Amino acid sequence: MNIENIIKSELAEGLNTVFGVEVKPEEIILQSTKKEFAGTYTFTTFAYTKLTKVSLEETGNKLGAFCVEKSKVVSGFNVVKGFLNLVIAEAAWVKLFTETLSKENFGFYPANGKKIMVEYSSPNTNKPLHLGHLRNNFLGFSVSEILKACGYEVIKANLINDRGIHICKSMLAYQKFGNNETPESSGLKGDHLVGKYYVEFDKMLKAEAAKLKEKGVSDDEIEKRNPALKEAQDMLLKWEQGDKEVVDLWKKMNSWVYSGFDATYKMIGVDFDKRYYESNTYLLGKEIVEEGLQKGVFFKKENGSIWVDLTPDGLDEKLLLRADGTSVYITQDLGTAELKYQEFGCEKSIYVVGNEQDYHFNVLKLILKKLNKSYAEGVYHLSYGMVDLPSGKMKSREGTVVDADDLVGDMIAQAKAESVAHSKVEDFSEEQADKLFRQLGLGALKYYLLRVDPKKRMLFNPEESIQLTGDTGPYIQYTYARSRAIMRKAKQQNIDYSTVNYSALHPTEIALIIALNKYPSVIKEAAEQYSPALVSQYCLELAREFGRFYTEVSIMMETDASAKAFKIALTNTTGNVLKKTMGLLGVEVPERM
Repeated sequence: MNIENIIKSELAEGLNTVFGVEVKPEEIILQSTKKEFAGTYTFTTFAYTKLTKVSLEETGNKLGAFCVEKSKVVSGFNVVKGFLNLVIAEAAWVKLFTETLSKENFGFYPANGKKIMVEYSSPNTNKPLHLGHLRNNFLGFSVSEILKACGYEVIKANLINDRGIHICKSMLAYQKFGNNETPESSGLKGDHLVGKYYVEFDKMLKAEAAKLKEKGVSDDEIEKRNPALKEAQDMLLKWEQGDKEVVDLWKKMNSWVYSGFDATYKMIGVDFDKRYYESNTYLLGKEIVEEGLQKGVFFKKENGSIWVDLTPDGLDEKLLLRADGTSVYITQDLGTAELKYQEFGCEKSIYVVGNEQDYHFNVLKLILKKLNKSYAEGVYHLSYGMVDLPSGKMKSREGTVVDADDLVGDMIAQAKAESVAHSKVEDFSEEQADKLFRQLGLGALKYYLLRVDPKKRMLFNPEESIQLTGDTGPYIQYTYARSRAIMRKAKQQNIDYSTVNYSALHPTEIALIIALNKYPSVIKEAAEQYSPALVSQYCLELAREFGRFYTEVSIMMETDASAKAFKIALTNTTGNVLKKTMGLLGVEVPERM
């Protein structure tokens, strides 16, 4: 049962019957009625008076009267100038709830036969994951889950940036200062150990720059002549040439990083169906560059470097292959795009990457189009804003980032402190309490990072995110736990709520049914916009409506058996939908709290 579709059909029929105006039901637009007026749905008549040939008020009144007389769902109406506000019969809400909302498959979309790849995380193997990576991972995971809920076949992919000059910087610093240190000997996670040497390289780079400056070398020349950078570039060339010592060091340090990454991924609850490695795709990228050169799409400069001229497209010339034959980011991205399509043939490939790479992905898509690649149009950059802290911007090379592992640990510790302070775990076992602290800490972090539109830059406030009130994950988790507490009591009392025979609805019950009814359309819109923020907003709205219902309506103390069964059924469905929607954000909800 879909009340909106019923009303649209009836309004279309009314326009035809009363005024002789033919309108398709799908062309009818309904809005939510303003709170100061009675009604649920509003139909505006401004665009129809030329056709009905009567005033706004008369058009509304005659349509409203037709609906009340003929409708299966409308019980009353009022007209305010060009706005026809329709009141829905209580019996219609109950029927909607029992026939649609309370069913287990409510909100599920059938498979649509379309395949989408979502690439996210995509870390560099020269440093551990940080706060910015967390927004990336949570965003990619959530978008994937939302698309799945809408019937798409989704491949979650992770492109590991395991080669390049930045990787060689960590390797070079370790080669110089590592003294055979290992994760085991240092007591550090592998990714943290390698990140330590990335910071060491930056120190070395700055020290060499200071020496050159003392000799009077200009800033422009310092970058070109810095011996530390020259050594890293030489190491990259040796790697591409297969130098055994360099490759062995690369393999060893990368294995440390992968172990560290996997531990973090497991802790934050994200996963992947496919992992790509740039070390396996850059050669295919080189082949594509050669293909473009042969076709005249690219050109070679006198020094042997290969470029593409994008000035006719409003951009500039873009380097595709260095003069020494080593590849750049765009080279391997061309190879990866080709490999993805060869393996999966996805209609769309979504890249979850920060907005500082907007130019890069414009270039990638444009080059693929120039090469007449059939999958070029499906390339989509899900560009998201950076995450700031009250202390300012993060910089990996200077060691000023907020480490992902540390942040998650801090969030769990804050969740513990909040829970203990509010006496939420007095009767929990140690194992149960630890699970709750983890759920709350991660829930707070994920929800806070996903509640903001992906395109917007955001400020992360850990203290605000963990609160049990307001627009936070723990508030919604607490709401769910409340619903489960009611269901446990209903089970203890052997209350049968499978059959509902009740129609004297409280306004908060109607509001809750209306909120539940929005679920499928919210998920559809979130999938179309690749925006978990819409799901977050819906979770908050539903939780608040349940909070009003919980506060204003007696549930377990209700004396009328039919009314009690309905309230419990409504509670159960709300909890189920909250769990599903929070699950789309990657957030677990606790059964007790």
